[in-house]
Amino acid sequence: MELNKIYNIDCLEGLKQLEDNSIDCCITSPPYWALRDYGVEGQLGLEPTFQEYINKVCNIFDEVKRVLKKDGTCWVNIGDTYGGSGKGAMGYSDKSTLQGYSGENTKGRRMAKESWNFKKAPKVNGEPKSLCQIPSRFAIEMCGRGWILRNEIIWYKPNCMPSSVKDRFTVDFEKIFFFTKNKKYYFEQQLEPYVSEENHKLRNRVKEGKYQNTKQFSDSERDFYSNGGRNKRCVWTINTKPLKEAHFATYPEDLIKPCILAGCPEKGIVLDPFMGAGTTAKVALDNNRSYIGFELNNDYIKIAEDRLKDSKDNIKQDLLFE
Repeated sequence: MELNKIYNIDCLEGLKQLEDNSIDCCITSPPYWALRDYGVEGQLGLEPTFQEYINKVCNIFDEVKRVLKKDGTCWVNIGDTYGGSGKGAMGYSDKSTLQGYSGENTKGRRMAKESWNFKKAPKVNGEPKSLCQIPSRFAIEMCGRGWILRNEIIWYKPNCMPSSVKDRFTVDFEKIFFFTKNKKYYFEQQLEPYVSEENHKLRNRVKEGKYQNTKQFSDSERDFYSNGGRNKRCVWTINTKPLKEAHFATYPEDLIKPCILAGCPEKGIVLDPFMGAGTTAKVALDNNRSYIGFELNNDYIKIAEDRLKDSKDNIKQDLLFE
């Protein structure tokens, strides 16, 4: 298969065309269970039970595991569903609010409704009003199939969509699971600003002289790490961002960038089996990586290709100057 191309093909069929140990990193978000009918034959997410959904998703990741290199990484964003409601944990459904749009962005939601022929998904099985625990069931099944779960990352959304419910709290986060194929894998440490206090015990040790001349700490008032910050934590505060092309389930670029920088070497290959509007591909190109993607909906591929034009043009310009 060609690099930097999105194939209009079922992801299982596409994965079977990839060679063993050929992909550096997989970053994706499968369609959430029982939330939307995208109107595409063979789509994932409309299975009658969550057990069938989990099994089908993990069968796909069995193939992902095969094509990943021995030091490959896999990052999966997956959401939950409430039993009996046909709504996700964020409270949205296809007939009401749309993932990726803030509560104030009524124009964006209207554009999405008018532009896409999606239908209401069937009501789900499970205890009414109870979370189905889709992310947890998925992670447990993945581990049962040989994946190593390194982190459970919380994507906190400060601008989450408001919820009309009054008998529970508003859900303002989703989960991202960081899996590896083997115990030894590629990982580039990511840093974040260190929040320090003037009388922090580590800074006091610097004053006492214990770490003098080690270059591990500086003696500044607010940021005493001289190496640029502390190891990145597992709660990532990132706003959702609407997409003007009206695709309704895009994750933001800022959410994907740390995964690519940490889990894929430069000039490596990033796979997204559910490419959607192409966010994974765009972030890969913008950070000197290549991509391969699969997507059943040809309209989404057109959106993705439009988004990728500038990134591809920039790559061509760079090649001209080499």
